[in-house]
Amino acid sequence: MTSITIRVDEQLKKSFDYMCDQFGLSNSAALNLFMKAVVRERRIPFEIKAESDAEVRQKGWEAFQRMRASAIADGVGEMSLEEINAEIAAARNGE
Repeated sequence: MTSITIRVDEQLKKSFDYMCDQFGLSNSAALNLFMKAVVRERRIPFEIKAESDAEVRQKGWEAFQRMRASAIADGVGEMSLEEINAEIAAARNGE
């Protein structure tokens, strides 16, 4: 047997320890299961994926549309670019 030392975020470790406990496993046993799956399957046993730029833009646009619909529903009218910039300046100046 050998040891592996890794550094992880403290909250992540606490959450991981809690979940392992719920499964009736030590964190060492859970990591051994993961490592055995990687070796057996010759791959990471779950999908690791980053969203494409197009997906990120689409989600941003959808979020904007939801905020816009919410503002309209709350009676906030359309603002000009000058009004938006004035709002931003006021927020930055603590007004």
